[in-house]
Amino acid sequence: MTTLPWSRPLTHHDLQAMPDDGHRYELVDGTLVVTPAPSNRHQGAVGKLHLLLAAKCPHELAVRLAPFEVRLADDTVVQPDLIVTRRSDLTDRNLPVAPLLAVEVLSPSTRLFDLNLKNARYEEAGCASYWVFDPIGLELVVWQLRDGRYDEELRLTGEASGTVSAPYEMQVCPVELID
Repeated sequence: MTTLPWSRPLTHHDLQAMPDDGHRYELVDGTLVVTPAPSNRHQGAVGKLHLLLAAKCPHELAVRLAPFEVRLADDTVVQPDLIVTRRSDLTDRNLPVAPLLAVEVLSPSTRLFDLNLKNARYEEAGCASYWVFDPIGLELVVWQLRDGRYDEELRLTGEASGTVSAPYEMQVCPVELID
C-alpha cells in the first residue's frame, strides 16, 4: 500500500512511488489528480489524432500517446493524450521537458481541468503548441506560444478545415477526427 505525505505538496519523487495499478496519476502544483478511464469516443479521437500527427511527423520528432509522463516541473507531472517532442528529449520513462505540442481530448470529467489549469501549466512550462479537441462539440482549438503567452491560432468546428503550422504543417478537420 502506498502512503502519501499529507503535510506537503507532492513531487515527482512521490509520484514514482505510486503503484502501477492502471489508474492515470498526474500532479499539478503538488496536488494529485486521478482521472477515470476515457470513453470510447475519446479514445477514437485520440487514435485519429495520433494517425494524423504520426503521418506528418519528421524523423527527428516523435509522437507519443498517454499514458506517458511529461514532467513540467518537480511538482507538475502530466499525461497529455498526445505529445510531439524531439526524440533527443525523451528518456525511457518520461519526457523531462515541455513537449513541442501537447494535445488533450476533452471529456466531461476533465474539460475544465484541460481548458484552464493544464493550459496554464503548459504555457508556463514553455510548451510551444497546445491543442484541445472536443469530440462531442466537434471543435479543435489550437494555441501557439508567442512571447511567453498562448495566442489562439486556429479554431475549427465540424466540417471546417484549416492548416496548422506547428509543430509541423498539416491540414486538420474536426469531423475527420471522430472514429
